[in-house]
Amino acid sequence: WSNIPFITMPLSRAHGKSFAHRSELKHAKRIVVKLGSAVVTRGDECGLALGRLASIVEQVSMLQNQGREMMIVTSGAVAFGKQRLRHEILLSQSVRQALHSGQNQLKDMAIPVLEARACAAAGQSGLMALYEAMFTQYSICAAQILVTNLDFHDEQKRRNLNGTLHELLRMNIVPIINTNDAVVPPPEPNSDLQGVNVISVKDNDSLAARLAVEMKTDLLIVLSDVEGLFDSPPGSDDAKLIDIFYPGDQQSVTFGTKSRVGMGGMEAKVKAALWALQGGTSVVIANGTHPKISGHVITDIVEGKKVGTFFSEVKPAGPTVEQQGEMARAGGRTLAALQPKQRAEIIYRLADLLTDQREEILSANKKDLEDAENKGRLALPLLKRLSLSTSKLNSLAIGLRQIAASSQDSVGRVIRRTRIAKDLDLEQVTVPIGVLLVIFESRPDCLPQVCKEGMLHCWEFFDNKRKDISVAHSNQILHHLAQEALSIHGVKDAVQLVNTREEVEDLCRLDKLIDLIIPRGSSQLVRNIQKAAKGIPVMGHSEGICHVYVDTDASVEKVTRIIRDSKCEYPAACNALETLLIHRDLLRTPLFDQIIDMLRVEQVKIHAGPKFASYLTFSPSEVKSLRTEYGDLECCIEIVDSVQEAVEHIHKYGSSHTDVIITENEKTAEFFLQHVDSACVFWNASTRFSDGYRFGLG
Repeated sequence: WSNIPFITMPLSRAHGKSFAHRSELKHAKRIVVKLGSAVVTRGDECGLALGRLASIVEQVSMLQNQGREMMIVTSGAVAFGKQRLRHEILLSQSVRQALHSGQNQLKDMAIPVLEARACAAAGQSGLMALYEAMFTQYSICAAQILVTNLDFHDEQKRRNLNGTLHELLRMNIVPIINTNDAVVPPPEPNSDLQGVNVISVKDNDSLAARLAVEMKTDLLIVLSDVEGLFDSPPGSDDAKLIDIFYPGDQQSVTFGTKSRVGMGGMEAKVKAALWALQGGTSVVIANGTHPKISGHVITDIVEGKKVGTFFSEVKPAGPTVEQQGEMARAGGRTLAALQPKQRAEIIYRLADLLTDQREEILSANKKDLEDAENKGRLALPLLKRLSLSTSKLNSLAIGLRQIAASSQDSVGRVIRRTRIAKDLDLEQVTVPIGVLLVIFESRPDCLPQVCKEGMLHCWEFFDNKRKDISVAHSNQILHHLAQEALSIHGVKDAVQLVNTREEVEDLCRLDKLIDLIIPRGSSQLVRNIQKAAKGIPVMGHSEGICHVYVDTDASVEKVTRIIRDSKCEYPAACNALETLLIHRDLLRTPLFDQIIDMLRVEQVKIHAGPKFASYLTFSPSEVKSLRTEYGDLECCIEIVDSVQEAVEHIHKYGSSHTDVIITENEKTAEFFLQHVDSACVFWNASTRFSDGYRFGLG
């Protein structure tokens, strides 16, 4: 036991009120997992799906070893017993046939219909033995409990059952509960769901609900062979998975037939789930059979991921992300039909609002900065990224007006016209991309920048979250202004705003509504979004590991100015200098001393590359990696022997973003420009010049 890693769990909340949101499910202490017959049994309904069952046991064991209290309500005894009895019948028939015929050749043998109670009696012991063997692999003990409806209606039996379960949980044992199908009587008529204390145990759905309420369980996970609850029978046209189901929504759902095996269908599951929810237990109905998700479906639910249908008593204040997606799609199509002049008017209006509402914007941004500072000391570059200023807003407004002025032919422009045959012409015309999901980290100025593109070409969602740092106040007012500008031509809903990571993860799954995802932020953000995106293209980018190479023929007047602007003007930007390459012949020269002195004055922390460190008796801290994006007042200095070596270093350690050479030698500069394989390659210019606004694109 000492080798088992335990994680301290928070105490279970006061029972009586279910969790309001999925994100709270990670706090669930006591959990019931109900395994439907379709989950436990094979497709031929004779025998168990051993691989699936082993995966479920692994997930339950993982949660149990985290300090949670896990209980399993399982089906499968009838299927396991049917397999055993069929084998016994076939064996006995073959022996009798061989004795009577005097030969071993088997003829077609009819297998009689097997009575379910007999199958349950034959299968219960084997099913439990299988669970015990599987849980033993994780050093967890399991115990079997068989119940009937009478055990809940008899007060003494009910207390005994409750006491037994609590004692097992206290001893870190996983109870495996099943209806005693060998002797179970028919359910009592007309006694279902009349109150919190009354529910007939007709099947394992009602058993799991009854047990969850009796044991004051935090979470009930019901696994079946469908993804969750749909608004119409799964497989039918336009059937949509319901993410969150609220009491009273039954009228909006059309139930289909029940599962291929088992006693209850989806309607029975919903009734049991709502009964448990009324008793204070949160419920999720999900698919436990899908090969791509069954290996982590239980742990994903507990982590708060969007899996299956979550039952909640609290309706959200605003629209769901799916509804936002549909609104953006509809608004975007209306926006695409506007005339170029109308789209330009919207952008001009947004530019005016940024200047007219300047004080309100800066006031909201001040609240965000105060909130960020109250959460802990922030580095100056991050504060600069979070902050808005009058000059930033003016620059944004100028950029918007530039875009508006040049937007007349952005959409609807004929790029190519081809006559295929007489009276048959083919035209290639520019059209909007579609719905964009744009995700950015802690940069409120991104919102109007992306809005202007959206008003011309596409329609977006936004997220703005960096760890625990939020710019919600800034985003809200900028989003409001964007919608106000769009409303002059009735397309207010074309731009939507979300603010939480959970909502972004949900959006990344909406491949029917979103056409392209553009993450703007760290390389880690890009990787996370690429991993989360389900069937949606991601226009990602790499790190901004930008280099400046100082050649032997560099101008003394230009070097410090270019390096200072590249590193110090905005060190958090992706186009900021991260590695400074210096030709070996410049070491211990006045120019080299000027570079070092300037970096010290600007309080830039220097990391020495391996070759640079070898030249120094007392060197700065040696760099941990030459492939580092600092995003702060830090940089690496490394020594190279030639422009060829500088190019090779950039190709090996760079990110193909922006790289610069400082030299007065035209031949050397041309070699650098032709051989460096990066998006932007500059001669005697700051890396910060790598910017659409600086390029005159607005």
